[in-house]
Amino acid sequence: MVFFPALTIITFIAYAPGYLVAFLVMSMLIDRQPPFKISEPDVPITILIAAHNEESNIETTLKYVALQKYSGPISVIIVDNASTDNTADAARSAAEKYRINLKILKENKKGKNFALNRGFSEIDTSLFITLDADTILHSLAVKNIVARLLSSPSDVGAVAGHVLVRNSRDNFWTKIQDWDYFLGIASIKRIQGLFQGTLVAQGAFSLYKTEAVRQAGMWPDAIGEDIVLTWKLMHAGYRVYFEPTAVAFTVVPKNRRHFIRHRSRWARGMFEGIRTVQPWKQPTYLKKFLTAVDLIIPFIDLFYTLVWVPGLILACFGKYYIVGPYTLLVMPLNILVSFVMLSFQKRIFSILNLKIRKNLLGLISYMLIYQIIISPISLWGYIQHILNLRRIWQ
Repeated sequence: MVFFPALTIITFIAYAPGYLVAFLVMSMLIDRQPPFKISEPDVPITILIAAHNEESNIETTLKYVALQKYSGPISVIIVDNASTDNTADAARSAAEKYRINLKILKENKKGKNFALNRGFSEIDTSLFITLDADTILHSLAVKNIVARLLSSPSDVGAVAGHVLVRNSRDNFWTKIQDWDYFLGIASIKRIQGLFQGTLVAQGAFSLYKTEAVRQAGMWPDAIGEDIVLTWKLMHAGYRVYFEPTAVAFTVVPKNRRHFIRHRSRWARGMFEGIRTVQPWKQPTYLKKFLTAVDLIIPFIDLFYTLVWVPGLILACFGKYYIVGPYTLLVMPLNILVSFVMLSFQKRIFSILNLKIRKNLLGLISYMLIYQIIISPISLWGYIQHILNLRRIWQ
């Protein structure tokens, strides 16, 4: 009677996470990013920005658009999504200052998907980029992300950019997210891209084929609109890549409340993707496998939150029912995995002449306690979705 519960617990706090980590590391070691076949693209590009009360950020975002080292024409569409500040005026002023070809649209219905769909209706280029209004681009970002798509097979419908943290110096919450984006998220996307199925072409910075998005039905009324769109693209037969040298820096939540809301939305968005296109309905075995991994993640978060964390607390009082002294033997492996991920990121930063910010507190916190923080938040997001609680975008 005790065997099955014990096996279940071990599976989701040891075997399943161990398999995923081993798969990640081995995949990274064999990954060899192919060179660009077209290194100087010049096709026209539209950058689509959905903005809600971004008066303080929009000028800087447009400034970095103007600084792009891209040979082709770049136009920008900003959709003012029910802003109550002077976002539109600030955007017009910045566009004039930096000589940007800008069109400003208005969408009064609140919701990022409504704004993106409104802007999409005005796109007349074959490729377009979505960019968050508080996200700035590295000078080679547009060039490299377009080069990757044009160098790829014709069935690649989107390329996810490499999004990192812009405000990592603010406080503890941004410092720990800095390493999550830099190591965790970037490594996962790199591996998914290796297997031609990046599960999220994130709205913060991604490149899309206009016709592919039209075929997929554009952005749905979902809290994870970019996740659902990506899964629909894959279901329609398109592959989704990731380009590590196309770097952008975004603003992340800097207080606990916003961080919890932000990451619980990601968890809800994952469930929305699964509900929209079940993994077994994806057209290829590779896509079935990659999306099926998301079926395991909620169970890992559940057992980590309700079993491992209480076991850790009990171990502090000498009760080694779940966690014991031998658990410390996992630490060298954790360090090794982090070192492998860091070596790849250092290589990318070297190519782009970027420097890694000194953030020792964030790194130690990320390695030791980040999972303790993020699993309960993700679990709360799953519960929100199951109970169909009110969706909050901001």
